[in-house]
Amino acid sequence: MTRMTVTNTYMAAVAVAVALAGAPGVAQAVTPAQAPGVAHAHHRISEPASSTAGAVRVVAPGERVRAGAGVELWLTEEGKHWSTPEMDHQFRSVVGRDAGPRHPTVGLMTETVGDRCFLSGLYTGTVDVGRVVVDTGDGEVTASVVRLPGEPDWGVWYADVPLHENLTVDGVALHDRHGRKIASLTPSRP
Repeated sequence: MTRMTVTNTYMAAVAVAVALAGAPGVAQAVTPAQAPGVAHAHHRISEPASSTAGAVRVVAPGERVRAGAGVELWLTEEGKHWSTPEMDHQFRSVVGRDAGPRHPTVGLMTETVGDRCFLSGLYTGTVDVGRVVVDTGDGEVTASVVRLPGEPDWGVWYADVPLHENLTVDGVALHDRHGRKIASLTPSRP
């Protein structure tokens, strides 16, 4: 099995993970004025990640979720939005994906935020999500999952772990509500 070491230079890992997942692009930083579907009014912020680990939660469009490591994320019909203490607003689109039947996929992105490693990704191609499990060199971590109301075939998972020199992310697995693994990603070393 290949392994990826998490470092402060995570962008190469992001590009590899996106390429492996077959995603149509990479995360992009945008200003709030450039971001589609972002309301600029007061935002309700949901509970912190520690109380939602392993849960699949339905959130309103634009509802901000405290996702750990100083990160806030929110979903709109257009995709995943998030902010870190170092980067005000980032966006990952789900618009323009191929129409027709899709197979479930799961993506991975890592970001260093202080002394934490923020792990997140989009899952696509299924409405039957039960949990996402990240295999790290320190053991398995069950992520939190958020999705929009209705039956969108995509959502976002997230977790944060302590950052240290030997931290590795060895894989991500998407499971359905019955516990079956329906998609996985094993990143290669950049």
